[in-house]
Amino acid sequence: MAQISLKKMILKGEVKHIVRSMLDNSSDSISIQDENGNLLVENLTGNITGNSAENIANPIRSLQKEAISTPDASKLDENLELQPSQLHKQAIEVSGEVVGWVTGTASTRVDAVVILLTHLATREIERKTLAAEALDKYREINFLYNISGRMASCLGIREVSDLVIEEARKLIEATSASVMLLNEDTDLLEIVSGVGTASKNVLELRLGEGIAGYVLKTGKAEIVNDLSTDPRYIPSDSPAYALICAPLRTKDKTIGVINISNTNPVNYTSEDLKLFTALTAQASAAIENALLHENKLKEERIKNNLERYLSPQVVQAVIGAKGEVSLNTTKRNLTMLFSDIRGFTTKCEELAPEEVVMYLNEYFTHMVSVIFSHRGTVNKFVGDMIVAMFGAPSRLLDHERRAIETAIEMQKRIRTIPVPWIRENFITGIGISTGDVVVGNIGSPQHMDYTAIGDEVNIASRLQSIALGGQILVSRGVYEATKDSFEFKEYGIVQVKGKKKAIEVFEVIH
Repeated sequence: MAQISLKKMILKGEVKHIVRSMLDNSSDSISIQDENGNLLVENLTGNITGNSAENIANPIRSLQKEAISTPDASKLDENLELQPSQLHKQAIEVSGEVVGWVTGTASTRVDAVVILLTHLATREIERKTLAAEALDKYREINFLYNISGRMASCLGIREVSDLVIEEARKLIEATSASVMLLNEDTDLLEIVSGVGTASKNVLELRLGEGIAGYVLKTGKAEIVNDLSTDPRYIPSDSPAYALICAPLRTKDKTIGVINISNTNPVNYTSEDLKLFTALTAQASAAIENALLHENKLKEERIKNNLERYLSPQVVQAVIGAKGEVSLNTTKRNLTMLFSDIRGFTTKCEELAPEEVVMYLNEYFTHMVSVIFSHRGTVNKFVGDMIVAMFGAPSRLLDHERRAIETAIEMQKRIRTIPVPWIRENFITGIGISTGDVVVGNIGSPQHMDYTAIGDEVNIASRLQSIALGGQILVSRGVYEATKDSFEFKEYGIVQVKGKKKAIEVFEVIH
């Protein structure tokens, strides 16, 4: 309860005037003392005899003697003619606590003064209680405002968790604390940050297991002030006496819990729980943001690694898939591009294997960059041959045009690669064909390739095999789709291995 001073209360202007009026208008002797018996106000009437100055200077001493003495008249002050039975003393009580006393010769007058002062003291207590609650609320809001700002600057889960534990221990007495998050892969609660005994435990709990697992399951905070009596408690090497556990809740789920405990006999209160849950509410949002940030970084790392092996379109399809990746096989109209270095095997005999790999990697880096810039998908590398497709997995309305633009730029880029040996020896032939093929994941459950199968794939491969260094040969389908955009010349009718009918071939002039 908020403490009050009866003296300060009585000395306030309006209260002082009312009390003084009540005492001055009375023919009875009345005094008001604080809880320790110190005189605050007195009104002594003609019942007192002797030296008036002495009585005025020390009146309460005689009244106090009368109020607490035995009927033995010899113990009374010699200047006081009142008998003990004539005095009445009542306590001024608020919420069971004595804040002062009223002593007088008339019980009705004493009662009236007590009622008045009790009412005024009660109002003062209420006012101070409201003021204290408002101050506590302000401090709580200010604390949460400051801590939310600090948490917002933390991007790592461990960093946020350490800050939460640090602030929790400032608010509430504790010897140990921990932040536990649910591992969605294993469905286990795992400690991500801890101090005290929690920092030494490698504790893992299932949903509903232990107090932390129970709080995770119910989503409701708990205080346990005698852990030894709680059957859910799982003792560690350093058992705790009391514990507060609160859930870390996001908008639609519970992602973990925060524990704070003490090995000493303490009794956590509802006020402790209130502050702790307010802190965990802030922590939940901060930890969720940290999780999202870490997942984004993880996704970016995976994406960067995948792009070393797959085209950006395939990578995006893999990352963007909900649940199991689905690049189902389907019939699709697209354009295939095959590119191969002429006489590569002979040229490799002049070099050490390490040099061959180094030059190939440099060459592939430039060629893949060109293919990706035109939204092509690198299907595979076969030795020094590059297989690319345009129109899968992302549909392209102008896939024939993009394939030719890619081929022209590939031929030009070779002449600008900053490695003289590559410029002099890597001379490529390119074949392009378009039409309906079957495209999608093809392989076994353990390993799959996103690739295309069909006649147009075979035709593009055959055109590449007959193209001379620097040539770009295309099928009639590609020519018809792009003849208004590029310059061509007829190459002739070619019998392609594996096909009964000969095909018309055109050369791109570049």
